[in-house]
Amino acid sequence: MSWHPEIEELARRLAAARQMGGPEKLARQQAAGRMNARERIAAVADEGSFREIGALSGFASYSDAGEMTAFQPANFLFGRANIDGRPVVLTADDFTVRGGAADASLHRKLIEAERLAAEYRMPLIRMVEGTGGGGSVRTLETSGHTYIPEIPGWEVMVANMSQVPVVALGLGPVAGLGAGRQVMAHYSVLVEKMSQMFVAGPPVVAAAGEHRTKEELGGAHIHAANGAIDDRVESEAEAFARLRQFLSYLPSSVDELPARGPVRDKRRAGVDRGEEWLASAVPRESNRLYPIRPIIETVMDKGSWFEIGREWGLGVVTGLARIDGWPVAVIASNPEALGGLWTAATARKVERMVDLADTFHLPVIHMVDNPGFMIGRRAEEDGTIRWGSRALAAIYQASVPWCAVVLRKAYGMAGSGHAPADRFRWRLAWPSGDWGSLPISGGLEAAYRAELEAAEDPIARLAEIKARLERVRSPFRTAERFGVEAIIDPRDTRAELIEFANLAQRALKPGTKGRGLRP
Repeated sequence: MSWHPEIEELARRLAAARQMGGPEKLARQQAAGRMNARERIAAVADEGSFREIGALSGFASYSDAGEMTAFQPANFLFGRANIDGRPVVLTADDFTVRGGAADASLHRKLIEAERLAAEYRMPLIRMVEGTGGGGSVRTLETSGHTYIPEIPGWEVMVANMSQVPVVALGLGPVAGLGAGRQVMAHYSVLVEKMSQMFVAGPPVVAAAGEHRTKEELGGAHIHAANGAIDDRVESEAEAFARLRQFLSYLPSSVDELPARGPVRDKRRAGVDRGEEWLASAVPRESNRLYPIRPIIETVMDKGSWFEIGREWGLGVVTGLARIDGWPVAVIASNPEALGGLWTAATARKVERMVDLADTFHLPVIHMVDNPGFMIGRRAEEDGTIRWGSRALAAIYQASVPWCAVVLRKAYGMAGSGHAPADRFRWRLAWPSGDWGSLPISGGLEAAYRAELEAAEDPIARLAEIKARLERVRSPFRTAERFGVEAIIDPRDTRAELIEFANLAQRALKPGTKGRGLRP
């Protein structure tokens, strides 16, 4: 006797599972311009590398004779795969089965996917497209009871944020638990016009008296601007490309260090001086703005700059790059947005990038032109000092090597966040450096009020005082007192950063980071 009948039964069940929600639902998914779950897996995984786990799970109906008459596969697919040769855990929601609702899934599959990533130290990729956590209220009739809500496996998702890279791609409407899974990631994107994210969708919101379309309620443009996601993209293909690029800078887990990539940019330290235009990149007039991104792209390895969060927290530009092949995290003041002032959103963005860098052992390069925290009634309403203090706490809790390149301003409490002051400070200032507890122009009249009131010509005396202070504020005076470790020719910035990136490898240590409470 052989096991051929059971082997044939296995083949039938696998075929049924691959039918997903059936021809009609698959056609509807295609008509909406969206790939189905299995197409997405095939597009992301290296060819032939995907090994599905739980392929037979689902909900079957049987005849009185015990024969299976119908089968609805679970709408959460996961398995092992390779991306650019690296083992990962790959998951995908199947919207063609009950709209991706969790009542059509098996919660254990979702939990086991998270556990697999955690225990075997593999990056986790979520391709999210689902309508919620508990499914439809119609499930109450079939279950015959209700329940106090809980999220099975949430603790594993939380733990994974400090263990392995987690990427979430929102590839359709995402709500409820789906939205929670979308934002519980180190990098998350939504596809423009295709993906929306909300706590509750338009029908539920309408019951509360607010009538919105999906785009009006939670379109990608909304969440890219508020920081709930990191970026929005134009297509699923772009989402997959950004996933691959993001992972290329990170180790597979915190137990490893980031790998050095190919050294394609042959400009070497001490040999090749950078582009001449850097000598005049920062205007002499302190109130003139200038673009920061060309400076970043010039001093990093060519073609390696990967910006994250372009549409929110505009006072800083953040992202990943390579220096001499080594992955680094970049935080750079953006003078073109409020002069580089730190708003509440900017501070949140700084905190998020510092935590990513510290978790995955990426040296930080901070390019500084920071005139301080945003002031005024709006800044107070936004709780700027709370979020700013949290960002400073993150900077001081970080243990990775840190290099500050002070391009121009570093003022006040926010300016003190240019680098952690409790360990060796690798600081490189350009000759345009301008720093202090308060800008001279902002505190002059208050500090010298009595002298100005007693002067015969207050305007002339003010100009005289300003001229004296302008001489004192020279960055060379600071360097004389070892208040800054180096003032460099801007054209030598890349050469200096190559030295830093290579020596930083000696200070990096793998492992999980422990952090204290933040304000």
